[in-house]
Amino acid sequence: MQKAKRIIIATLSGVLFGFVCFGLASSGSGELPCPAAFQIIASRTLIGFAIGISCLSLGHWSIHGLVMGMIFSIPLAISGLMAPENPEFSKSGMLIWTIVLGMVYGLLIEVITSLLF
Repeated sequence: MQKAKRIIIATLSGVLFGFVCFGLASSGSGELPCPAAFQIIASRTLIGFAIGISCLSLGHWSIHGLVMGMIFSIPLAISGLMAPENPEFSKSGMLIWTIVLGMVYGLLIEVITSLLF
């Protein structure tokens, strides 16, 4: 039962951070296409689910959250390279920030899952 609770809490935290990330992405000047919005929310939800089901022992829980966030942000970051040119962000900047923020979201999901619950 404890493992099921961890999976549910981590996945719901991922959904929450997916909407946070969507809000940050849509705050720019252009309109965000619907498939991109779905991809952002699904990617962050996947980070939460992966943290919930993971049985990796990486030492401290914070390292686990950072590594899982980085690994599961790479596909979203690479797909960001296919976006049209944007004067606000370069494509390489978008790639780096997507991975860095994925690591932050992974860490926050792990904090919520491991410390708060």
